[in-house]
Amino acid sequence: MTEITARREQIAAFAKSMFDRGLTGGASGNISLRLSDGSLLVTPTGHSFGFLDPARISHIGADGRLLSGDAPTKEMPLHTAFYDTRAGTGAVVHLHSAHSVALSVLPDTDPEDVLPHLTAYGIMKLGRVRLLPYFMPGDPAMGEAVKGLAGQRSAVLLAHHGPVVAGRDLEAAVYAMEELEEGAKLALLTRGMSPRLLNAAQVKGLIDRFDVDW
Repeated sequence: MTEITARREQIAAFAKSMFDRGLTGGASGNISLRLSDGSLLVTPTGHSFGFLDPARISHIGADGRLLSGDAPTKEMPLHTAFYDTRAGTGAVVHLHSAHSVALSVLPDTDPEDVLPHLTAYGIMKLGRVRLLPYFMPGDPAMGEAVKGLAGQRSAVLLAHHGPVVAGRDLEAAVYAMEELEEGAKLALLTRGMSPRLLNAAQVKGLIDRFDVDW
């Protein structure tokens, strides 16, 4: 099995898993993955995560040309911004997951650090999640906003839209995305209840022990 075939099947499998668990619905969300030659595999526009045909996943050359498959997602600038600014990025996942979107529109959400420090894994897998303003879907300005972070964040939350997470490979990006959505859910469940947060020393211990981007 060639690398491109194996990775297309991997994307389809992870996409279906997230769809089946309600993390994204309809034809929303997109995934990209960098191949060893620097080209990208990207989920095609207008296709549901639950019913992806691996052979139709877009293969985009390093020069941006479509090499095979269907036309890619309109959010390509969002994905390429992470590859361009974070050298270790091997995959990017973008969802419209409900709890994360809900957190993005609440007035007291900290734009510099979206998730309250409720769990160790939220810090270990995500670092600080930056809230970005609203952009019309497909607006290249989303990519410019990510580039403006100069590679300092592996995860962002687009207001009124959804989270975007970069990882060293597809598995890492998906797991971090799931952690972000669970963290948003916990934040909403405990809102107004004065939950105990990890203290500054505990957070620093995690950052140092797991070499977290902060």
